[in-house]
Amino acid sequence: MNADLSILHLVTQASFAVQLVMLLLLLASVMSWTYIFAKYKEFKQAISVTDDFEEEFWSGKDLSHLYKKLTDGELEPEGIEKIFIAGYKEFSRMHSKNDIDPAVQVESAQRAMRIELARELERLDERLPFLATVGSTSPYVGLFGTVWGIMNSFRMLGNVKQATMAMVAPGIAEALIATAMGLFAAIPAVIAYNRFATRLDRLDGRYELFVDEFVVFLQRQAHKG
Repeated sequence: MNADLSILHLVTQASFAVQLVMLLLLLASVMSWTYIFAKYKEFKQAISVTDDFEEEFWSGKDLSHLYKKLTDGELEPEGIEKIFIAGYKEFSRMHSKNDIDPAVQVESAQRAMRIELARELERLDERLPFLATVGSTSPYVGLFGTVWGIMNSFRMLGNVKQATMAMVAPGIAEALIATAMGLFAAIPAVIAYNRFATRLDRLDGRYELFVDEFVVFLQRQAHKG
């Protein structure tokens, strides 16, 4: 009688340890894809906001009007907008005090922007370590299930006088499914992590460049009195 080697049958008939490995890998894969879709939308929005803000910032409009537009409460500021608001607000507060040195005014605004920049990068980096962990560990978790399944197959062979392929095939097949599931969870996570990490680095560079350019602008404003 031929052994049933369908995927569903192999999974349901696998040993408890192998089933547990498969369940963990399935959960990791589902969570990874959930984070991948969420992060994709998050980075897409951050890039779009940065593009729109930079275009408006360098259009020559009065920055006080831009500040009021971003803080009027109609829309929640995001990304680079928060960095600008933090710097402009702190500079305006310090600049209104006539007894404060211009250099101190600019340094205070720069510090406020650096703090907001760090918060924004931390927000964008959230859950990326999970993708990295899934990508690096899932193949080994699947390999553990594979080794365990093959060990069970050899133990079964030790209890019979004559081994046949029909006896060995189901155990080896269920073991290899664990390896396949490990790769299925790992590959998308690795690709997504690398892509998002690259986007994060690019956004970080754009944020840093904006802070430096805005500091130069504030230095001119501070010395005008």
